[in-house]
Amino acid sequence: MNAYITKVLDGIKAKNPWETEFIQAAEEVLESIAPLIDKNPKYQAQNILERIVEPERSIIFKVPWMDDKGQYHVSRGYRVQFNSAIGPYKGGIRFHPSVTLSSQKFLAFEQTFKNALTSLPMGGGKGGADFDPSGKTENEIMRFCQSFINELFRHIGPDTDVPAGDIGVGGREVGFMFGQYKRLVNHFTGVYTGKGLTFGGSILRPEATGFGAIYFTEEMFKLKGESLKDKTISVSGFGNVAWGACIKASELGAKVVAISGPDGYVFDPDGVSTKEKHDYLTEMLLIDRNRVETYVKKFPNAKFFAGKRPWEQKVDIAMPCAIQNEMSGDDAKQLVENGVKAVVEVSNMGCTPEAWKLFIEKKIPFGPGKAANAGGVATSGLEMSQNSMRLSWDAAEVDKRLHTIMVNIHKTCIDTAKEFGFDGNYVVGANIAGFKKVADAMIAQGLV
Repeated sequence: MNAYITKVLDGIKAKNPWETEFIQAAEEVLESIAPLIDKNPKYQAQNILERIVEPERSIIFKVPWMDDKGQYHVSRGYRVQFNSAIGPYKGGIRFHPSVTLSSQKFLAFEQTFKNALTSLPMGGGKGGADFDPSGKTENEIMRFCQSFINELFRHIGPDTDVPAGDIGVGGREVGFMFGQYKRLVNHFTGVYTGKGLTFGGSILRPEATGFGAIYFTEEMFKLKGESLKDKTISVSGFGNVAWGACIKASELGAKVVAISGPDGYVFDPDGVSTKEKHDYLTEMLLIDRNRVETYVKKFPNAKFFAGKRPWEQKVDIAMPCAIQNEMSGDDAKQLVENGVKAVVEVSNMGCTPEAWKLFIEKKIPFGPGKAANAGGVATSGLEMSQNSMRLSWDAAEVDKRLHTIMVNIHKTCIDTAKEFGFDGNYVVGANIAGFKKVADAMIAQGLV
């Protein structure tokens, strides 16, 4: 490996030995951009790697809140504003017990390059809290969201940092946070995306990540002279991302046959392919976001597998849609043995290095999350545009723009990988293209 890259990675590990998720993300990006660094001495001359792996700002704060019984609680909040070279910080808010500084740094780092791939003017940021919304009442969630914004509001704004939703944060939570922000600053701006349609939200935003991932997958198969028609798909999760993937897959003639939750997975041989089933996925989140087994009670032709992962099923396409490192090396081996034709990472860093490296070794097309799941933030960018212009596009307009963005991201990945001698390697293509755009902007703006 390039000596400069090795030096930077060694420095990250020495300074942040406990930040395992961030180290993993940094290794993936820096190792894969070696061909660009070797070819362009300006990046080392400007010491761009050491600058680009350091967040511009990391904010940690306490979030005191009261439950319905009057008991006091304290959670820890985060906002990592990683890079603003090409636009205001942009990235979601996650409420989940697994939220740490390391997880938010890795997510913000990934977001920086993902946003660059969309071609929209957005920098990278991410945040959240180690608060678990499961089992909480709506009033408890509202009080938590308001307390969270009581600190975060001073660090965000439509031209500074524009958060959105993520795991544990949907339209309801975004509404509570936006309302408190508006109350504190006394003006109405597009500071959040993923808002409700009645107060500046964009049509198709909830579906956008799943829609975009399916559009990206469609392009992967077009490259092989195939379509998605009659392809079978397994996804993890059953939230907004998996829901959007199920809808768009059905529209394009494919069939999602497996969905999952923390309790196991469901195999539906008929496919999650009807409006009734799509609507029920959203209802399941309200019943119990931790139980996918609920599905088989409504649709008894499906079968539930307790404590297992959907990757054991024989399918054409596997799409991890839930959380980081959810697909292991052993899962990948099983998919390869079952003849999987493509793997598309829809969650951020959803595959361990052992998993995605095996797919590349076996010549199985692998779409990394920063490219394949960019549809969500792309549509957030479209929401920002609509807010700035004080107008609202219809579903056809938003879907058309989203489709164009995902087609262009796929082309960028393919063209860039080929340019550097890694034909068909989406990881190299996505990382070099995203890195180059951000790094060149940083160089143009001087040492800031």
